[in-house]
Amino acid sequence: MTLPMNPEDEAKIGALLISLWERNLPLLHERLAILDRAASEAASDHLSVALRAEALEIAHKLSGTLGMFGYQHGTEIAREIEVILKSSAIDRFHHLTTLTAELRQTLLGK
Repeated sequence: MTLPMNPEDEAKIGALLISLWERNLPLLHERLAILDRAASEAASDHLSVALRAEALEIAHKLSGTLGMFGYQHGTEIAREIEVILKSSAIDRFHHLTTLTAELRQTLLGK
């Protein structure tokens, strides 16, 4: 059974989450840039094993954390990116460019 929070505690948690989000925006930009690069390289059939692994790790981290900040759709997109990168079906890689652009739009409005 979960007890309801009082409004003051909810406001504190909300402010903390906003602060954490803003503090981690530079890291988010770096991670999105890596996902963009991986998608671009995958689209040209030149995705290295190392970049694929790095992008997979980033997608996994994002799929696990974005919901906490209220970005449920971002979680779903990151999870889809993760599934594609784990897949041995490289014919699905062409979809990564669309997904990374959608993720960026969802998280940053850009």
